[in-house]
Amino acid sequence: MQTYHTQMEAAKKGVVTPEMKLVAEKERLSVEVLRERVARGTVAIPCNRLHKSISAEGIGEGLRTKINVNLGISGDCKDYTLEMQKVDMALRFGAEAIMDLSNYGKTNTFRKALVEKSPAMIGTVPMYDAIGYLEKDLRDITASDFLRVVRAHAEEGVDFMTIHAGINRRAVEALKRDKRRMNIVSRGGSLLFAWMEMTGNENPFYEHYDELLDLLREYDVTISLGDALRPGCIDDSTDGGQIAELVELGALTERAWAKDVQVLVEGPGHMAMNEIQANMKLQKRICHNAPFYVLGPIVTDIAPGYDHITSAIGGAIAAASGADFLCYVTPAEHLRLPDLNDVKEGVIASRIAAHAADIAKGVPHATDADNAMADARRKLDWEEMFACALDPEKARAYYESVPPTEKHTCSMCGKMCAVRTTNRILNGECVEFEPKT
Repeated sequence: MQTYHTQMEAAKKGVVTPEMKLVAEKERLSVEVLRERVARGTVAIPCNRLHKSISAEGIGEGLRTKINVNLGISGDCKDYTLEMQKVDMALRFGAEAIMDLSNYGKTNTFRKALVEKSPAMIGTVPMYDAIGYLEKDLRDITASDFLRVVRAHAEEGVDFMTIHAGINRRAVEALKRDKRRMNIVSRGGSLLFAWMEMTGNENPFYEHYDELLDLLREYDVTISLGDALRPGCIDDSTDGGQIAELVELGALTERAWAKDVQVLVEGPGHMAMNEIQANMKLQKRICHNAPFYVLGPIVTDIAPGYDHITSAIGGAIAAASGADFLCYVTPAEHLRLPDLNDVKEGVIASRIAAHAADIAKGVPHATDADNAMADARRKLDWEEMFACALDPEKARAYYESVPPTEKHTCSMCGKMCAVRTTNRILNGECVEFEPKT
């Protein structure tokens, strides 16, 4: 008989859950080491007990860097079939999490289907859904209304929820004192800020935080403490508002752990490369080594259409410096809802960043795939190279687009292939080239 509500509660009691066993197997890690980290909160296993199709993943200390994909319905893009195709694309290329950010129509229809089919963990931002779900003007929504939406998402099987509980009155005052170029760019954060300013009330998720935690504990929903005051341009990074909110998130982390609720902490945002490492270290210190979830960081503001690249640069540095969970960014960022190809490009870019970071921070077995690729390249075994690639179809298409005349080479070097030359010499063969005509 189950004697625990959450993965953290089980870990504290010395109980190894089936989810811990699965994560330990995936990570090739001692299950007892994993259990200790879950008990401390440095690893989270987001896994709502109602999400039956999930294949549990761990996020945090010593584990592979995980990838999240954002998608969902908007007022201008209402194609549920297309969004499900994006889900399939994300799963195909290895995303461990999918966040449904739908903000139009009866979002629970899409969300229920997503939870039913997805082995990846599912996240939401209940604040996005509040206005449509409750069918009220923002000003008229009450604290109990907001909590009702959270419960609805929990009952649908959502594994983690972004809750912007740190943007309380103290953090808002810091934001107002330290003037920003871009102000608030978090959608959920801006809505809460507007609600607080219009009603004169404290952030309901902060004021009623204990009640919120009790609700999340009931279903073992992991709280992802949202960074409402994340910088939206590099000029705003590491300012008073961002740091004031981070301090609040550190205190909220400990309060969640005291109730056995697992925690992720969200981070920036837009940030110059030279600030990223310090921000990762600061977050880990202030938030007690809770798993850190970052969007980007995006390292320059002038590359719309290429922000999967600006994000991958920042994500690789962030994860190598301690971040545990990367939210993908697509080429459509800042421009429109991503299409199917944008999703693919975003996932691949984030996978590259995460993998590069895992190599840098010495995650066990992180270089196994790279060594397999090197062995295939040494043997000039193209089929094996394609099998090792993150995107086998793209690699094959490039290779076959200009077929080489010399077997086992590519059309760039041909018979002058360095690997071919060296292999022949080491095999005691001569290297000869056809005479020029």
